[in-house]
Amino acid sequence: MTARTITDILPDELLERFRGRAAGYDERNEFFHEDLAELKAQGYLGLFTPVDDGGAGFGLQEVAAAQRRLATAAPATALAINMHLVWTGVAHVLAERGDDSLHYVLTEAVAGEVFAFGNSEAGNDQVLFDSFTEAAPQGDGSYAFTGTKIFTSLSPAWTRLGIFGKDSTGEEPRLIHGFITRDTPDYRIKDDWNTVGMRASQSCTTVLEGAVVPADKVFRTLPVGPNADPLIFAIFACFETLLAAVYTGIGERAVELAVANAKRRTSKKYEGKTYAQDPDIRWKVADAAMAMDGLYPQLEAIGRDVDALVDHGPLWFPKLVGLKVRATETAREVVDLAIRCSGGGSYFAGNELGRLYRDVLAGIFHPSDGESAHGTIANAWLGPIE
Repeated sequence: MTARTITDILPDELLERFRGRAAGYDERNEFFHEDLAELKAQGYLGLFTPVDDGGAGFGLQEVAAAQRRLATAAPATALAINMHLVWTGVAHVLAERGDDSLHYVLTEAVAGEVFAFGNSEAGNDQVLFDSFTEAAPQGDGSYAFTGTKIFTSLSPAWTRLGIFGKDSTGEEPRLIHGFITRDTPDYRIKDDWNTVGMRASQSCTTVLEGAVVPADKVFRTLPVGPNADPLIFAIFACFETLLAAVYTGIGERAVELAVANAKRRTSKKYEGKTYAQDPDIRWKVADAAMAMDGLYPQLEAIGRDVDALVDHGPLWFPKLVGLKVRATETAREVVDLAIRCSGGGSYFAGNELGRLYRDVLAGIFHPSDGESAHGTIANAWLGPIE
């Protein structure tokens, strides 16, 4: 089979269709059904799946590059499909390290199953290390989950939802990870996604009301608190790197729009010349370009190191959360600069830069947030607070 490239899977004409639909999805607060259908047809769900299993056989570095490219056209589409790619990426990262426990995720993805991430909970700043959700053992290896998950991207379309909760019935509480399907009873999805940005992601709240994960789909039981299980590394590595890729794509597109607008708009002050001749605008465009130039190699290096099984030891988590924070904060600053270069037209509803301004704001809410990331990095370099 001939190896496929990112541009094979995401050709320019496909990106233009995505870009053309993005404003309508945003205005109508509507899920990206057409985008998803085209991504499926291009084999996007199987980017991480090995070629022998019918997938593209990409590693994290290549998938991050694909997500960066997709986000230049449709950030909300890219952010939502990220959650599917996190699960397939986790399966890939584990397999590369000798753990095939989630190989079925890779084969099901190629078959068209859409995976979503149902782990986030309001007020749970322990993220993966504790849960408010109850996981009640049923005596046959299955668990019934009761709790509320927020920011469940792909809510209208997922067919497999990864969830976790806490089993407190034993001597020591355990965190239970597993998958439910769309047909699983005893859960409901709220129609509550009416946000400032990233509207097409339709990341609605999911309420688990005793939804049962069967024994064969319970794939981890872990202690409460930080631990060295490879699953934790795999989730953090894929989640943070792919998030960073999406926001890098937003920043990249913002620079493109800033340049185009500076070359298009004319100035009376400069006797009809374009704002590309204005020293202040030139400074802002240069600032934006320099900021992005520092981000691209960092994103590539983290993906490459995960793929190459590089051992950064205790510095892995600081590197991952640092990448996420740098990408989201840099993109937000770059979009702001692009708007300052583009005039009042960007303030109107439907303007692409105005939409990017709203979309990029979501980056501050994804884990790890700035406070958590700085704590992780400070502990790595200075040790814990005594």
